[in-house]
Amino acid sequence: MAKLTLGFLSPDELQQIHETSMRILARIGLKITSQGVLDLLEGQEGIIIHPEQQVITIHEEAVMAAVAKAPRTFSVYGRDKTYKLNYGEDRFYCQAIPGEAHWVDPVSKTRRDACWEDFQKCVVVADALPNIDIVGAMVQPAETPVPVRDIHLYAELLKRTRKPVRSWVYNRTSARYILKLLEVLAGGSDELRAYPLAEFGLEPISPLQLPRDALEAAIEFARAGIPITLGPMPQAMATGPVTLAGSIAQGNAECLGTLVIIQAIAPGTPVIYYNAPHIMDPRTMSLVFGSPEQGLMGVAVAQLGRHYELPTGVNVGFTDAKVPDAQAGLEKGMTLFLGALAGADIFGGMGIAGCDQGFSLPQLVIDDEIIGFVKRVLRGMRVDREACAYEVIERVGIGGMFLTDDHTLTFWRGEFWIPQLCDRNLWEPWRVAGRKTMLDRAMDLQEKILSTHALEWLDEDTQQELDAIVARAEREILGA
Repeated sequence: MAKLTLGFLSPDELQQIHETSMRILARIGLKITSQGVLDLLEGQEGIIIHPEQQVITIHEEAVMAAVAKAPRTFSVYGRDKTYKLNYGEDRFYCQAIPGEAHWVDPVSKTRRDACWEDFQKCVVVADALPNIDIVGAMVQPAETPVPVRDIHLYAELLKRTRKPVRSWVYNRTSARYILKLLEVLAGGSDELRAYPLAEFGLEPISPLQLPRDALEAAIEFARAGIPITLGPMPQAMATGPVTLAGSIAQGNAECLGTLVIIQAIAPGTPVIYYNAPHIMDPRTMSLVFGSPEQGLMGVAVAQLGRHYELPTGVNVGFTDAKVPDAQAGLEKGMTLFLGALAGADIFGGMGIAGCDQGFSLPQLVIDDEIIGFVKRVLRGMRVDREACAYEVIERVGIGGMFLTDDHTLTFWRGEFWIPQLCDRNLWEPWRVAGRKTMLDRAMDLQEKILSTHALEWLDEDTQQELDAIVARAEREILGA
């Protein structure tokens, strides 16, 4: 079956966005507050440094040369290398959010600061869910000081799950310690370069600024061969133009300008083009996660990623609903479906409650179900002689029953998606089972996973080696 690839932008419209982005980079530029990075860019062809403003401008030729240096395909691994994500190969991956500050209880409709006990539950569930490909930290435990929290989280993620992992990273010092953790798991720096166990998310600050700490951390990871996700988030009407095309063009400039910097300092670094524009609600002045415009912009971003032949991520599958409800299902399902049909590689932020209002573990379980639904649609349907089934229809005949035919027994599992949470019972079985809602069933499945799923922990010696690195980090950073 031919793959359906959704796109709204014509070639001329794509070119207009590209040309706008090139003018932004050549005439306005990007602000870089790290003097060390500016020094590294000194003398690079096509990059002009304006030192008094801490701004660089970039010629289009330098942009396209940098795009050409970035690999078209690459892989990221879990500590078990059978968990392998192949970017740029027409796959569909989803990640749990790298970490929210708050824990949301959808039953009491309350939230509180997240803690380590929450984190431990999250990893068990995310490790078990079949459609969560990257286990993000999901929460940021308040008990641990911020300057070392990211190091603790990476160590604990690596101990617990065999899947690829991700958390937010505080600065260059954190990056260096996290690289030490990853090198222990990989078996050295060369092995880590060959089999990267993580990717780093660099988010430019719209409009047109690159934060010092994140940029310096990105360079540490890039030099070690870790893929870099380029993720600006211009907000239409606030930190980006009100027009969708304008915010997309600005985000495109922020992505490509950052790519130029990464490729100038660490040529050949794998990158994910993750232009992530959103809108602002004019009534509340707040960022919006689940709008129809988000789906439209997601499709456009996927088209741009294909235009540059870069592995691409799209910020869809989100919601502004604070608890799992009909609004959450509408916004998550519709926008994720659009992004998936547009052909992006990676979709992130599963489990978020509202617009970065916290993390909801039952929402993550429901998100896994939504992803499974979308994956089934993407798989399409088989059409050949055996699937068209003339001989079967002839054999069963008029008024017959296909249920017990060998053809049915052979093919039903491959044809049908069987949900874990969606209720397909008639009224009476649903009533007898307790009249449960989707949220009820998600919480039941969550508790079943927590009581039955066993993590495959690292061996004790390796855990102690990771703990020693974390202890050194605390002594250096906190003076502990």
